[in-house]
Amino acid sequence: MICRKTFFYPASACILIALFAANLIYGAASIPLGEVVNILFGGETEKVAWQHIVLQSRFPQAITALLAGASLAASGLLLQTLFKNPLAGPSILGISDGANLGVALVMLFFGNSFQLFATYSFSGSIAITIAAFAGACILLVIIIYFSGKVTNAVMLLIIGIMTGYLASSVISILNYYSSADRVHAYVMWGMGDFSGVSNERLPFFMICSSAGLFISLLLIKPLNALLLGEMYAANLGIKVKRIRIIILLCTGLLTATTTAFCGPISFIGLAVPHIARLLSGSSNHTMLLPVTILFGACVALLCNLLTTFPGTNSILPLNAITPIVGAPIIIYVIINRKNILYFN
Repeated sequence: MICRKTFFYPASACILIALFAANLIYGAASIPLGEVVNILFGGETEKVAWQHIVLQSRFPQAITALLAGASLAASGLLLQTLFKNPLAGPSILGISDGANLGVALVMLFFGNSFQLFATYSFSGSIAITIAAFAGACILLVIIIYFSGKVTNAVMLLIIGIMTGYLASSVISILNYYSSADRVHAYVMWGMGDFSGVSNERLPFFMICSSAGLFISLLLIKPLNALLLGEMYAANLGIKVKRIRIIILLCTGLLTATTTAFCGPISFIGLAVPHIARLLSGSSNHTMLLPVTILFGACVALLCNLLTTFPGTNSILPLNAITPIVGAPIIIYVIINRKNILYFN
């Protein structure tokens, strides 16, 4: 275990730094490496546009990808442990569907703007972010309410899936009655994007994501106890119902924040915990959770890098790239499930 820790943490950190640097250097616009370094250290540059691209676009986008990947991966691991289901992910409880419903109401029904209490009006990306966060939080409250009504985690999982289906049904109805332009705008939002967080909105995104990640790290001990079953965890003094609600709140915060700012990002939360298990060879969250967070950030940065198609100025949708990374991992997990350490 010590050997693995000695290897994985420095290796993961080096990979993370390299991918973060690559996201600053590489993009649709070709900027010399020396100019990028010069801009980052506050020097003068030949073109003002290059400075804007690096500082106003690539840098916040790289930070967003790093935190979003870490958040989704951590929430995926927490849910897989809570439900003892290796195919659980951040969207499994319908929280992402709640965010999707909030955005659908704003984009498809209200026309990309809304007014609150007849005093505050919101439009554009701010309206979309608020709607997504509100929708996710409402679904989270519903799930937490039902978590106090059922004692079985599997039943809670089924309730989450059903609420997600209900939200998806409402979205389908809104799509049916909306104009083609509004439907197209909503579909484009649903493809996911790390570039929607500006420098002005980045601090709020960082605070919410960092808070969720910090809470997840505080849950390492009860998560390890839950690996042995809820009865065993209760015998160890773990208050299972309270821990379940805290896990739901933590995953809700991480998922709601990421979906509100970046759209529904697929596969990262589902696949990265399996990558961490395969590489670490452990189900102990003392090692597994930090490795999952690091590799989640790495995978998100890699996917963001791959969205820029080489030799062209076109940017591919993020959710067109994440399945390329995630789907083979899930297939491998299904085929070799008995050979991978999960809940033992």
